[in-house]
Amino acid sequence: MTIFIFFVIHWYSSLFFQSFFHHRYAAHKQFTMSPAWEQFFYICAFITQGSSYISPYAYGIMHRLHHMHTDTAHDPHSPVNTPGLLSLMLKTRNNYYNIFIGKTPVDDKLKKDIPHWHAFDVIAHSPISRLCWIIGYALFYFSYATAWWMFLFLPLTIIMGTLQGAVVNWWAHRFGYVTYKMNNESKNILPVDFLFLGEAYHNNHHKYPGRIRNAHRWFEVDLTWLAIWFMNKLNVIRFRTEVYQTADTSC
Repeated sequence: MTIFIFFVIHWYSSLFFQSFFHHRYAAHKQFTMSPAWEQFFYICAFITQGSSYISPYAYGIMHRLHHMHTDTAHDPHSPVNTPGLLSLMLKTRNNYYNIFIGKTPVDDKLKKDIPHWHAFDVIAHSPISRLCWIIGYALFYFSYATAWWMFLFLPLTIIMGTLQGAVVNWWAHRFGYVTYKMNNESKNILPVDFLFLGEAYHNNHHKYPGRIRNAHRWFEVDLTWLAIWFMNKLNVIRFRTEVYQTADTSC
């Protein structure tokens, strides 16, 4: 039971910061926050993603490229071009890493307003940091696993952040329902998104990438939006007045 509880907490905490901080803040700048809060959420992302930590800066650039070139040959993570989940994960990882190390040329407009804490990323992204997290996870599993099959969750724990991003992008461009007809394969995965905290409404998001709330129909529930709304009430973040309406203006 301890392993199961740990995995569930890890799943939702890692997913929340990827949805809230990496996606809606870093990539789309749907709201603003102070430099102090920005660094706080950087650290939160590192703690929750652990060995699979993703730089918000590199992620933000890659995701903007995804919106610019959705389901075309230049899309950095489209299952239309890379059908298998594992092959998509590998391709996404390579494209992400090339952006992170500066190997991929990036237009300055794609970097605009993306948070960049370089010194922190160097440490958090290092092989030593990742190895320490992996050892910590392994020790936790050896301490609390009560059956052999529980160790099947260990590889998923190690690649948690990468897995979540790949699953959403793979699934949401292959299976689900369509609310808005578009020139891409984006779909909404679940009618009630209890699994991805609002990231499952991918078709809605591609239609209106600047909207903070991904849920557009009466039965759709975006849990990340509810947390963002509450943080705005507490003055942790501030909504922006601009509302982007199409994918072409999302960058």
